[in-house]
Amino acid sequence: MAGGISEDDLRKVREASDLVSIVGERVPVKQRGRDFWCCCPFHQEKTPSCKIDPHSQLWHCFGCGEGGDVFTFVMKLDGLSFPDAVRSLAQRAGIELSDSGGPRVPDSKKARLKEVCAAAAEFYHLQLMRSPSPEAAAARSYLANRGFGGDVPKRWNLGFAPGSGSLVRHLASKKISVSDMIEANVALKGRDGRPRDRFYHRIMFPICDQIGDCIAFGGRVVGAGEPKYLNSQETPLFHKSQVLYGLDKAKADMAATGAALITEGYTDVIALYEAGVRNAVATLGTALTMSHIRTISRHAKKRIVYLFDGDAAGQRAADRALEFIDESMTPEAGRARIELCAVTLPHNQDPAEFVAAQGADALNELVGKAVPLLTYGIERRLARHDLATAEGRTRALADALSVLAPIKNSLLAKDYAHQIADRCRAREEDALVMLARLRPPQRASEDEGAFSLRQPGVSQASGSEGSPSALQPSVRIEQAESNRRRIERDFLCLCARAPHLALAKADALVQTHWHLPVHEVLARSIADTLAERPSASAGEIVTAAATAEQRAPRILTAGSAREGVDDAVLADYLADELAIGDMEDDIEAVRGQLSGASGLSPDERDLMFQSVVASQKQLRALKAAHKLPVS
Repeated sequence: MAGGISEDDLRKVREASDLVSIVGERVPVKQRGRDFWCCCPFHQEKTPSCKIDPHSQLWHCFGCGEGGDVFTFVMKLDGLSFPDAVRSLAQRAGIELSDSGGPRVPDSKKARLKEVCAAAAEFYHLQLMRSPSPEAAAARSYLANRGFGGDVPKRWNLGFAPGSGSLVRHLASKKISVSDMIEANVALKGRDGRPRDRFYHRIMFPICDQIGDCIAFGGRVVGAGEPKYLNSQETPLFHKSQVLYGLDKAKADMAATGAALITEGYTDVIALYEAGVRNAVATLGTALTMSHIRTISRHAKKRIVYLFDGDAAGQRAADRALEFIDESMTPEAGRARIELCAVTLPHNQDPAEFVAAQGADALNELVGKAVPLLTYGIERRLARHDLATAEGRTRALADALSVLAPIKNSLLAKDYAHQIADRCRAREEDALVMLARLRPPQRASEDEGAFSLRQPGVSQASGSEGSPSALQPSVRIEQAESNRRRIERDFLCLCARAPHLALAKADALVQTHWHLPVHEVLARSIADTLAERPSASAGEIVTAAATAEQRAPRILTAGSAREGVDDAVLADYLADELAIGDMEDDIEAVRGQLSGASGLSPDERDLMFQSVVASQKQLRALKAAHKLPVS
């Protein structure tokens, strides 16, 4: 049972989810020989380096090292947990899941509320596109004047809410209950107890979750009226401190470029997307939260740039953004570091106005000049004070140093302190003393949205394979050891790709002296999985291994089939290579005992010597028969 989903349901979803088709829905794929290839959606590249094996239903990118099965692909691209990825694929395939024998997923409350939102979005869109009313015409005119004509309303499923109970009547005609309408927040209970439309005389912006399902709405009033913008209230589907507008469309470009742009409005995101800047999202009537950053960092692994409007509200948002400074912004965070940057748009413009006036190239140039949030915050604090006076410089020193409080013990903070002291004409020693006395701010609990900008799923333990500390010196691996590790990996990859061969080589999986601990964990997982389910598929082997080792999908998909070599022949060859290596290691170990053990009796030394001779003879025979035929 995984996340309440039975093994039988997992198997059904896996068999119904063709990996080539699912990848092909996101990026163009081309067949090359027996495999399919595409440009990896998880990093930026021009030449395809991501291979999809239609037989094993596994994928691997030789550019960035990511890989796995169909569930891993959906989890990574859509930022989903494993159970949610299974449910998403089940919905795509029309498979009904039974969670732990409980109610079926499509009949759950969230599924019902999504159906309400989808029906409402369809109704609103039809009203915008076809209604002859003056109000709908005004909505179409407003969108056209903003440059959102043509295919834009269809692409973003924009709509118009006429109000007057029209939506409630429409949903009721589709047998949707009033209680579900109210809980989805598309309807309200009036003073007379009767339901009424939540939105009226507004242009409607459907708000979608990461996989593109409508979960809420934002509405802009047509003509005069307050509030100008109105979002859905919190529902079981929608939590505005966690949801970002446009993420379903932006996540692929975020993953490809490693960068994300943060704006503060729906129209900003749409305008940027239509101009060709397709990695932008917007907050929804709230400041950027730690939960937002956690969501973004699943897709944008390198850089998050906050575009602040030039007006007063935008500058207040800029000040609030300084709350996100923490140790993960320092070099000590190593590979887990994500750079949070900021830029203020000129002339009090918002992103939509800027890109309309100057174009996408100008915006990209401005984003390229965005400075780290630390630098941005320090400059804003210094600008508050008159540095021409002694009093102003003293206040500026304390104000600017306070930005560094969350990272005061880092080398980066000390470097910034030197720069601030220089700007304020203060002694560096005094600035460092003031820095040391600062008290780090109290962080909210994780439940309240606290977050460190570390990449999810990356271990912070010093020295763990795959996530070395930035302060830890690299260790040079001898060529022979490097070759051994590669052979171990290739053998494990072949066992994952061809489970029937793993069954035939079960002894090698169990008996090999693995040089890397992670390889031993994976070998044990493959052997255990096949012992329990001899008919397990390649995807099932990878999924099972991922529960024991989070790097399993990357490692077990990294090997390549050798051209002209049958998999069975390759399995024999790699198993023999491992056996030869183990035998050589054993011989060297016994030789070491012979040369270093002076307390051995003559009989013991003779026995060990005979053992070495016998092993060497066996080794020569194995090497003589060991070769890799190529057709």
